[in-house]
Amino acid sequence: MTSVAPRPPSAGELTVVQVPVSDPRVRPLLRELGDEYSRRYGGDAHAELARYPDEEFSASHGGALLLLLEGGAPVAGGAFRRYDAGETAELKRIWTHSDHRRRGLARRVVAELEHEASARGYRRIYLTTGPRQPEARGLYLTTGYTPLFDTEADPETIGPLPFEKHLPRTLRPGKAATL
Repeated sequence: MTSVAPRPPSAGELTVVQVPVSDPRVRPLLRELGDEYSRRYGGDAHAELARYPDEEFSASHGGALLLLLEGGAPVAGGAFRRYDAGETAELKRIWTHSDHRRRGLARRVVAELEHEASARGYRRIYLTTGPRQPEARGLYLTTGYTPLFDTEADPETIGPLPFEKHLPRTLRPGKAATL
């Protein structure tokens, strides 16, 4: 009897993996995310990414970090951490590599994070995005998040833009929650 080695994912095939922040595939995405934040907001935004200890994104602390791989290479990712002592997770670090944008990958990452959070018993998602990230604002609005701010106000006068979404009891993988 011969064993067959699992085949590596081919180009174009998307795979979701849960990894620790220390996984080497995470670094390029976080570096590009920090660079993007620095361009939009000035200063060194990499410090913002380091604001939360890595362990907050581990299962033992109620969090998770997911990567979306294409042909084995990371193309998008995101994470959540426990937000409060109750049933709320906070989405963080949602990112799509600049070479892979406009393909719906961020929407897929959000759906996968929602699924994982729901499977772990979270019933609410909270997140913030910056006022100079209209793409993120649009993503959250179109995926069913409720803005917790005046959408008619100038985003620059608000600061971080908070959103929330209540999750149903169960979610199917790859499907965004809708109420």
